[in-house]
Amino acid sequence: MSVAKRSSMMFFSDGSDHYSHRVRMVLAEKGVTVDVVDVDPNNKPEDLNELNPYGSLPTLVDRDLVLYESMVIMEYLDERFPHPPLLPVYPVARAMSRLWMHRIQRDWCADLDILLVGKGRETVLNKARKNLRDGLISVAPIFAEKPFFMSDEFTLVDCCVAPILWRLEVAGIQLPDKQARPMLKYMERLFERDGFQASLSEQEQEMSS
Repeated sequence: MSVAKRSSMMFFSDGSDHYSHRVRMVLAEKGVTVDVVDVDPNNKPEDLNELNPYGSLPTLVDRDLVLYESMVIMEYLDERFPHPPLLPVYPVARAMSRLWMHRIQRDWCADLDILLVGKGRETVLNKARKNLRDGLISVAPIFAEKPFFMSDEFTLVDCCVAPILWRLEVAGIQLPDKQARPMLKYMERLFERDGFQASLSEQEQEMSS
């Protein structure tokens, strides 16, 4: 059946990509019924290129609306399906959540992307690995204060962080038990969530031992 004839929401997803994973977490946490189209990024369907001028993943199709940037998709889903809310109600707290997501994107995702591609000089890979490991260790103490990322409630920030942490083993990063213990406990809490388990693709289920 062509995309034009489908009435339900469709989500074009790369099963190994952490940007697609974060959106699948939002969908799972909210219990949204969606047709997930698992796409091989090296062999994208024509439908995707027709819908999205960049042919990029992830891409969400909701009736006549097509969205193709993970942060935009996540916030749209949070507004489209308001329960449970995944961003704070108050403007200051909401702005701080967005700022954290921006910092995670710049500071952690850039290094993780280098490691997951796995191409380039060993010095570049080692630098990215050290940057990401040190960055995670530096924020580990905050998880001793609150159960989630700077919050008492699960938010979109956690949806951005969880896919990164799930891929640490693949990226060749092991966090030290003593220095990062609060973060390791946080990881346990996140990975045990029903929403997180429901969000995992087959590829992602094989990533962590």
